[in-house]
Amino acid sequence: MGAISIANVIDSPYREARERMYLERAKKYRKEDLEALATMLGAVTVGMEHNPDQDFLGELYMGLNLGNEAAGQFFTPYHVCHLMAEVSAGDNLAEQVEKNGWISVNDPCCGGGALLLAFANVCRKKGINFQTSVLFVAQDIDPTVAMMCYIQLSLMGSPGHVKVGNSLTDPLTCHGDHGLFPVGGENIWFTPMFFRDEWQYRRLWAQIDMILSPAAKTPDAAPAGAATPGIAISTPPTIEPPGLQVNKAGQFTLF
Repeated sequence: MGAISIANVIDSPYREARERMYLERAKKYRKEDLEALATMLGAVTVGMEHNPDQDFLGELYMGLNLGNEAAGQFFTPYHVCHLMAEVSAGDNLAEQVEKNGWISVNDPCCGGGALLLAFANVCRKKGINFQTSVLFVAQDIDPTVAMMCYIQLSLMGSPGHVKVGNSLTDPLTCHGDHGLFPVGGENIWFTPMFFRDEWQYRRLWAQIDMILSPAAKTPDAAPAGAATPGIAISTPPTIEPPGLQVNKAGQFTLF
C-alpha cells in the first residue's frame, strides 16, 4: 500500500489498477489500523531523511525475522553493501559520468535495495548527483521486498525502476540497449524521479535514436512481442511529483 501511494503520484497506465489493489487491501484493516500504517510510512520517510545512508526497511525486515529462509533470503548487511558499492564505483566514476552523461546500476536480486542505496550514497560522497546522473534498476522475485526496494529508492529520490519477477526465468529486458524502456507491463514500478526532466529528455532522444538506427528498421531486431519502435514505446508525460524540495547540492527530496 505504501508503494502504491508513491507510484500513483505518477499518471501511469496502471494507476487505476493499482488504486483498486490499494482499496482491496485497505478493506482488510480498521480505520485506526490504516492510520497506524500511514504513521509508519511517515516514520520510514523521516528515518531515511534523517539518515539516508542506511537500509532502513531491510534491517527492520531481517530484525523481525521476516526473511524467507527456505528461499535463502538473507539480506547483505548494509556496511558490506557500502563496501561493494565503493569497489564497484572505482576511482573514475566521475569521469564515466562526464564522458557518457549518465550511468546505470543494476541489482537483479535487490532485496530491500541496500546495494543500490549504498551506491547512491557513494555517488553523493564523490560529488555526483545520482538523481540526474544514475539510473537505478532492480528486480526481485519476492513482491514484498521488491516493494521495500521501490519505497526506499523513491524516498531517496533515485530515478529508475523495480521489476517484480524471477531474474533467472524472467529477467528484466528493455527496448534498446540503454535501460530506459523496460519491458514488463504492470510488473515494472517506476520511481517518481524517473520522470524528472533530464530523464524525460534522455528517453526522448533514445526513442529517436532507436527509430533512426539501422537496427530499429530491421523487423528481426525488435524484441519478441514488441511493436514498431516509436509506436509501442511512448515517452511518458512530463509530470513533476508534488512536494519536491531542492537541497544545496541541487538534488530533490520527496515529501
